[in-house]
Amino acid sequence: MSKMDEKHSDYSLKAPGSSGAPRHLPGRGSFPRVDDHLVQPEVTRDEIIEGRRVVAFPAESPHATQHGDLHYVLRAHVASGYLGAVDLLTRQGKKSDFASDACVYREGVDQSTGARYLEEIAFEVVSEQSDREVTEKAAAMHRRGVRRIFAAFVKGPRLCEWSPESQSWRSLAAGSRIEDRCLAVALPVAALLDAALADNAVAEALIAKGNPMILNLEAAAKATGWAEGNAAGQVEGKAEGRARIAKSILKILEARGVAVDAAQREEILRCSDFDRLDQWLLEAALASSADELTSES
Repeated sequence: MSKMDEKHSDYSLKAPGSSGAPRHLPGRGSFPRVDDHLVQPEVTRDEIIEGRRVVAFPAESPHATQHGDLHYVLRAHVASGYLGAVDLLTRQGKKSDFASDACVYREGVDQSTGARYLEEIAFEVVSEQSDREVTEKAAAMHRRGVRRIFAAFVKGPRLCEWSPESQSWRSLAAGSRIEDRCLAVALPVAALLDAALADNAVAEALIAKGNPMILNLEAAAKATGWAEGNAAGQVEGKAEGRARIAKSILKILEARGVAVDAAQREEILRCSDFDRLDQWLLEAALASSADELTSES
C-alpha cells in the first residue's frame, strides 16, 4: 500500500548511485544499475515513481494477507537458478526507484553491470493503490526490461498481466496457468486468488520439483499400503467407522446382559447404514432385548 506525496514533485536524490556503468538496452536507452538507489533501502519507506515521491505504508488485511499468500505460492514454483523476493527495491529508471510486491530474478551476478540480475517477472498486489500508480510502475518496469508484470487486484478478485502493446492490464482466466522459464511448474492463477487453493498448488509444485521430504513421505505411504488411492481410502475409513459402532452396540448389550443370537449379531455387524447404527447405539442402553433393536429395521 502506498500513497503519493504531491508536495514533492521533483524529488531530490537521497542516496544517488555512482558505482558501475549504466545498463543500455536497445530501444530503451541507458539505465543506472539496479542497486544505484534514489532512496535508502531499509531506512525509509520512500519510493520514487517517475520523479514523484511515494510513501509505502504498512498494509492491512486483505492486502497484507494476499501479499503473504502470493509469495507463499510463488516461492514454491521458482525454478532452479532463480530466486524469489518480496519488496525488492530496484532502480527502474533515472527517475524511478521502487519495489514490486513479489518478483523472481536470476541467481548470481550480472557480469555486464556487476550487480544482481534484474527481476524477470514481477507481481503487484493492488488494493487502495491508485490505477495511475500501478500503471506507471508497470510501464516503468517494462521499459527497464522486466519481461512480465502481473497485478493481483484484491477487489474482484482478479489477476491481470500488463500488456505493453495496449499499455493496459489484461485479465487472466481463473482456470489458466502462468508458464515461464523462471517457474519450475506452471503457476495456477486460481491459487493466487483463493487462499483455499494455495496449499494444493504448493504441494503440487513441490512434488513436481522432486522435493525430498515429499518424495520420502510418498514412498513411506506406498510402503505401508496407505496410499492405495484416495477413493479406496475413504471407503476403508467408512467401513472401519461402521465396524466400530457395531462392535460398541454389541458390547453395550453384552455388558447389560442382553442376549444376542447369531442372526442378530450378523445383522448388526453387516449393517452399512450409519443413521441406523447410531440409532441402535442409543437404544442399546435401554433395550430389554436385541429384538427391540433389530425388529425396527
